[in-house]
Amino acid sequence: MSYPVTYYCPACGTLVELQREGYLADKAVTPYPLEGWSYADPDEPFEADGSGTDGEDVDADGVRFVCGESEAGGLRWTGEHAPDGDPSLVPEGADGCGEPFYLSFVRYEDGQEVDPGDPTEFVEVASDRPSGPRGPSGPGLGF
Repeated sequence: MSYPVTYYCPACGTLVELQREGYLADKAVTPYPLEGWSYADPDEPFEADGSGTDGEDVDADGVRFVCGESEAGGLRWTGEHAPDGDPSLVPEGADGCGEPFYLSFVRYEDGQEVDPGDPTEFVEVASDRPSGPRGPSGPGLGF
């Protein structure tokens, strides 16, 4: 038996409704894919319920949506927006902003939940930065 579950686009707040099986293992909805997760389109099998080819479980760790554009049976763009969303990002006449977003499921390896952790690439910004703004030190006393 499936149930309607709703998710908000992180960019504009557009609400999407997706028919899901009774057991949900959702971890997060993000504007970027989690490192190491694999994503299916909503029109591909994504539930780990034997709905894959030959009745096998599916390998997807989540679902990749394109706001207002993804189409699939059991998926509906409601036309509603999150209270803190920004509907001005949605072009007139469109169902959503067109930005991708990702529903990530909980993953397990060796019986332990996988933590997506922080990105593996860290950026160091202005390591040799000046101690203050450059420019005149202030108004001069000699008028």
